[in-house]
Amino acid sequence: MSTYLPTLKQLQYLVALHEHGHFGRAAEASFVSQSTLSAGIRELESLLGVTLVERSRRVVRFTALGNQVVEKAHRILREAEELADLVQAAGKPLAGQLRMSVIPTIAPFLLPRFLPRLRKERPDLKLFLREETSHDAVESLQHGRVDCVLLALPFATGEVEMAHISDDELYVALPKDDPRDPPSEVSASMIDSLSEGGRLLLLEDGHCLKEHALAACNRPELRASATMIGTSLHTLVQMVDNDLGLTMLPKMAVDAGILNGTDVVARPLKNKDAKREIALIWRKNSPRRDDFELLAEELRAG
Repeated sequence: MSTYLPTLKQLQYLVALHEHGHFGRAAEASFVSQSTLSAGIRELESLLGVTLVERSRRVVRFTALGNQVVEKAHRILREAEELADLVQAAGKPLAGQLRMSVIPTIAPFLLPRFLPRLRKERPDLKLFLREETSHDAVESLQHGRVDCVLLALPFATGEVEMAHISDDELYVALPKDDPRDPPSEVSASMIDSLSEGGRLLLLEDGHCLKEHALAACNRPELRASATMIGTSLHTLVQMVDNDLGLTMLPKMAVDAGILNGTDVVARPLKNKDAKREIALIWRKNSPRRDDFELLAEELRAG
């Protein structure tokens, strides 16, 4: 066994550089100077006797071995964090630091009513939030950058544990007084006539709500005609308000008042698949499972 082993700090610097691809940004994310981060990685290379990073004035390129070391470093750092979590879990429930990613189609609608109550009822909890798309949030979870993720299913999450929070129905949003506005519900078969001429507005790739909306319509051919240009639900609502088309919104957003101040109406989409499941997920066998279950209870009450 080697007398000299890499330190966790050195591995953190290496992972940060791999994530950001730039020494300055990696140093800023690590809260150290660029020279400190660079020196730490050089020490790691000297310790291992290999080159992990090829440096030039403009490009940071990891060697093949460097990429393998980064993958191993992710696992080591995650295990180190879980060790600390194990100790913390033995203390007061739902206390201390907890890092959670939340997807953008949930965060602005659920968190404003959830966080004030959580701060009041769980004063010992220090919750750090990170807004990310589903793909990035799941990747952050697997790499140990966050402890849990609040997202919408179905979505490929890998090997995780989860707690159901709620079902969130989908609505069709269209301009008020639109002649095609149905009196109450919108059936999936009506989507064609409502969205003719490429007027179906959906979120851009990377947002799972786009897939949920298309699945709810049960019309795969809409993929080709849908104008997927929205970057947020608020942007889509403004487009509908300006008569550029129609879109689909989760009930959570409608209940939170996303249509306030607009001439847009929302009608329920009548389809058994016209909903998404809101869930909290965490890494399998996490020692903080009890904390996440408690957090899920708080979210359900929110």
